Amino acid sequence: MLINVYSEYKNNTAFIYRVKDKTFEVTYKKFFNDVLILSRAFGAKGIKKGVKVVFVCDNRYEWIVTDMALVSLGAISVPKESSIPVEELEFITKNSEASFLILESESVYHKCKEMIKSLKLKSIFIIEAEKLHTIFDHIYSYNDMFVNREIYRNEIEEFMSLKDNLSKDDIFTIIYTSGTTGMPKGVILIHKNVMQNVKVLPSIVELKTTDLWVSILPPWHIFERTCEYSAISGGSTMIYSTIRTFAEDLVKFKPTLVATVPRLWESMYAKINSTLEKKDPKKAKIFKKLILISAKYNYNLRIVKDELPRFKKENIGSSFKKLIACIKLLFLYMPNKFAKNKLKLVQEKFGGRLRLAISGGGTLPDFLDEWIDALGIRIVNAYGMTECAPAISLRALNCNTFSTLGLPVEGTKLYISDENEENCEVGEVGEIVLKGDQVTPGYYNNDEENKKAFTKNGYFKTGDLGKLTIRNELIITGRSKEVIILASGENVDPSRIESAISLLPFVKDTILVGQDKKGLGMLLVPDFEKLKEYVHENFDKVVHSIEQVLEDKHIINKLKSDMNKLVHPKKGFKSFEKLQNIHFVEKEFAIGEELTNTFKKKRHVIENKYKEVIDKFLT
Repeated sequence: MLINVYSEYKNNTAFIYRVKDKTFEVTYKKFFNDVLILSRAFGAKGIKKGVKVVFVCDNRYEWIVTDMALVSLGAISVPKESSIPVEELEFITKNSEASFLILESESVYHKCKEMIKSLKLKSIFIIEAEKLHTIFDHIYSYNDMFVNREIYRNEIEEFMSLKDNLSKDDIFTIIYTSGTTGMPKGVILIHKNVMQNVKVLPSIVELKTTDLWVSILPPWHIFERTCEYSAISGGSTMIYSTIRTFAEDLVKFKPTLVATVPRLWESMYAKINSTLEKKDPKKAKIFKKLILISAKYNYNLRIVKDELPRFKKENIGSSFKKLIACIKLLFLYMPNKFAKNKLKLVQEKFGGRLRLAISGGGTLPDFLDEWIDALGIRIVNAYGMTECAPAISLRALNCNTFSTLGLPVEGTKLYISDENEENCEVGEVGEIVLKGDQVTPGYYNNDEENKKAFTKNGYFKTGDLGKLTIRNELIITGRSKEVIILASGENVDPSRIESAISLLPFVKDTILVGQDKKGLGMLLVPDFEKLKEYVHENFDKVVHSIEQVLEDKHIINKLKSDMNKLVHPKKGFKSFEKLQNIHFVEKEFAIGEELTNTFKKKRHVIENKYKEVIDKFLT
């Protein structure tokens, strides 16, 4: 892929990145040359086909250069983020049987220095450091290795010929999962797995060489990594951004594509609404009304165009619904035209040229899906996992059925399995299982997990619960590994309830608890300023701390009542899904502790951390 892109798009801009106040642009020719030089340097230090290299680095241009240099040699990368705990890095390095280590900076090295001494590593490389190598050690900075940047004519041919040493079944990378449900597992991905995604994804997002992507996610995460490979494959441009500069970069570079996770969309939703409320409450009400009009118009238009999930064939009732929707569209036509025109101002916050926003790495809640759509942004709701490199299905340009995850990607055999591994009927909920060229051959050094991961007929078990529409579009209903089983035996999917409660303005984050308990409880991370406003408005009281709120039973009971209205049976929830108790958590969930790097909650970590609280408030 790299050789083809180098030959075809040599002078196209491949990457844009910033170092402090300076902006750098890299062409595909320079990118190719940088990869060649680093590959040459790695080869001279003993990195070759089949060796494992633990690679600890965050989002930056040097990441993709290093990644491709390792690929060219047939080495197996084992990537992780620079904030990785020392104990986890030690486990991954030993479990993967790695013999080389690449670190982003000297600070990361010093953090892990004592642990590294206990490992039997051939060499350690540090990306961002002055020259450090001495004859007494095996530590090299990139500055040590880049003394000679000259490329001789025969070297390009020799570098290109390295592709002949690789096959589609060679191991490409081992990615250790983020550990939301336990210890990390090393997911093996072969070249065939990754290239299956790179072959099918560009066409269903209609990728063009003129496209500009903004990259903000950790590059070692397979969702971001595959987006980068897809961008490269089409000769388009990737802009490396950060959470700090993201909003500014959207306006400055005016991207056409953005790939991010639901958590960041939630953050944007909260930030836009809360900023408006603080500046001008009247304008905030008008904005919400405009969103409501736009969303209602879009919904009724989808009824007419048959772009909502269907589980049975159309009948007379469907025709009547379409007629009613047509009448509503007539009344909504002018208000919607006005609303859409005003909402274009919000689109300018994304640069004004955004044609697709891709959400992956987790389930996008319905209210966010509708909100983004109401703004006039075309959202690609994607579903995947590390074990599938990652794409399983996505609602891209080949599918307009809202409230679904679209169709399985090309070459994927997918069905919904019941407890006996039999195929469920349309609309029935079961476990999502699949086969395809993107599916992992298994977990590294983990026979126990490999036995559990596949059905008898060789289909991969995702651990996710879902159902299929009559047109084979996928809808996720929950995660089987995260289902809470109450003492009464009732099964509860926490994600739906957490999503509903997060609509309250004073709620920053939530986690539902209650495994083996009589009822459900919820741990809440509050926006304390908004919580103070809520208490003042509803109780005419001024509170100065979370403790004051927790000590007032009247306030807690009212909060509980408001939350239970959101999860009422009339809204599609079961009677046993109401909250028995709530507890406010003072400290926000943090990346590397309660959250993974893609903002997924580590349920087992949170439940262990707050075990005493949970046991006390769910007695």
